[in-house]
Amino acid sequence: MKTTRITIGKKLILGFLIMMLLFSGCGIYAILTIQSGTETIEKSQRIINPTNEMLNDFILLVNRSKMLATNWVYLQTNDEDKRALQNLQENEYPELKNRALELAPKIQVFLPDSAVNYSLDSIFIQFEEVLATEQEVINSLQTFEDYEDPIKKFMAEETISETIIPQSAAIIDNLEGLNEILNKVTTANDLQMLESFKTLRQTAIVLIIIILIIGIVTSLYLSNSITKPVKYLKGIIDKLSRGEQIEASDKNISNDEIGEMAISVHNLAEGLKNISGFAKNIGEGKYDVEFEALSDEDVLGNSLLEMRSNLKQVAEDDKKRNWATSGMAQFGEILRNNNNDFDRLSDQIISNLVKYLNANQGALFIVADEENLNGDDPYMTMVACYAWNKKKFMDKKIYKGEGLSGQAWIEGSTIFLTEVPEQYVAITSGLGEANPRCVVIVPLKVNDEIHGVLEIASFNVFEKYEIEFIEKVSESIASTISSVKVNERTQKLLKESTMMTEQMRAQEEEMRQNMEELQATQEKITRDQKEREARDQVVLEKFIVLETDKNFVINKANKAVEKYLGYADYDMIGKSLKDLLANPAILNDISNAVNTKKSWEGIVKTKRQDGSSGEATALIGMVHDEETDANVYLVYFNEISELVSNA
Repeated sequence: MKTTRITIGKKLILGFLIMMLLFSGCGIYAILTIQSGTETIEKSQRIINPTNEMLNDFILLVNRSKMLATNWVYLQTNDEDKRALQNLQENEYPELKNRALELAPKIQVFLPDSAVNYSLDSIFIQFEEVLATEQEVINSLQTFEDYEDPIKKFMAEETISETIIPQSAAIIDNLEGLNEILNKVTTANDLQMLESFKTLRQTAIVLIIIILIIGIVTSLYLSNSITKPVKYLKGIIDKLSRGEQIEASDKNISNDEIGEMAISVHNLAEGLKNISGFAKNIGEGKYDVEFEALSDEDVLGNSLLEMRSNLKQVAEDDKKRNWATSGMAQFGEILRNNNNDFDRLSDQIISNLVKYLNANQGALFIVADEENLNGDDPYMTMVACYAWNKKKFMDKKIYKGEGLSGQAWIEGSTIFLTEVPEQYVAITSGLGEANPRCVVIVPLKVNDEIHGVLEIASFNVFEKYEIEFIEKVSESIASTISSVKVNERTQKLLKESTMMTEQMRAQEEEMRQNMEELQATQEKITRDQKEREARDQVVLEKFIVLETDKNFVINKANKAVEKYLGYADYDMIGKSLKDLLANPAILNDISNAVNTKKSWEGIVKTKRQDGSSGEATALIGMVHDEETDANVYLVYFNEISELVSNA
């Protein structure tokens, strides 16, 4: 039976085919691994990072909501916080919820088995219940009378302490739990990606070993026909098998398939060595290692380069984000620990900010309170200055619109200069004086109200994320300054209230003493009045008392007129006094005497209703009537008819 003879060429072709298949398989596996890692990175950038930012914003929103609701109850006159709370409920929360709803489908695709969306929906329901409770507190404390109502005030305070604060804390715990879940997912993805790169490196090593074995087997088969080329290739393969580095050689290689194979093996070994080392460096997080693809068509090399760029960008973004997060935490601690001492707070802010930014100089300007202007235009004063790791003592005043700081005050936006005008600001050290390379001026703005300006100068140009960090810190500084000013005003009002309370207590004691004296006086007056009324009653029963105008027309009469003259008192109204006199001509003498001497006294003959007459002593005087603002006559008659008849 005739057998088919396999030539060396065919064996070479077969060997190379096997090598290419293995290499292609390794390349495909590497591409798939890199593609998977790239997709994981892209998903992290598109889903995990925005979700983390949304959750952090949500935590900040819950904290602000709790703080503003508490201020609503305890700070009656803080209209800014009240408007901020209403804006939070009407605008900020709906915007954040819309962001979450936009991210929800992406999270479901990225984490299909996770309960993140369900938990987030539950948290939104819980927070909306808190908002509803806060709205009840808002509705119950709308007017000054509501705050003065102890029941409403107590119920609102109890709602804050027993409901809003515990529920807000629970919501924050849940949000931090979701953050932890996402962080674990990110960590798991990173570990999976690193494991894939490790496998890729191992595959490359295995491929090298397989190629070495195939080369050795092929050299044995072809030892008789191509001994020298095969020995040369064998030497290269032996070195590769020992992990030795292959140096370039000027040895003459035959210009045939074996020679081309030798060149290819050499290039392949060199490329695999570079790829293996590069993959190892990437796995260890060394993204700055130099690496060049074998050619523009080198899929594996170009994919590794793209993967390195993506991983490097992710690492840089994480580094910047961690730097900003750490800085916010550091300055948050500074703001919390020094919010009772404004001068120390200012010094701590500017010194730590200059150090954290590796800047050279910084200044903090605060807008003067209106009560301190004394009719002057609005201005800012420098409350803290720091340069070259030392506190500086300077007294500087900037009016609105004056210089770049005053311009930032007017515009309410950040000013970033990289071409600093000469003599604008000079950074001075022991070696001399020079202009900075950049200046950042950020207004301290919260709720559209500017409380001051932060100015930082440096020889190093700030990057975008550093400027954004300064802006975020400025918002926190502005919020703290606003709270400190409110606290200072509250303490001042409390002190004034205490002084007023002491004054009122003293006045109350004085008033009490006056009331006791007044009561004693009132009792004496009452006794005197009773005695006077008793005497008047005796007079009214004994004497006829009449009040007339200047023409002697009677306006008033007492009951005695009926007893002695027979007339009813009400019948006397409108009558003339002469109708009661038997000799009316005497009225002329009486009128002249009263107008001259203010009174007249004598004996007159009276005329009774039954026509009889009598005698009476008369006393007539003129007084001023305050009600009518006119002079009237008071007439007193004492009947003496019986005395005369008895005599």
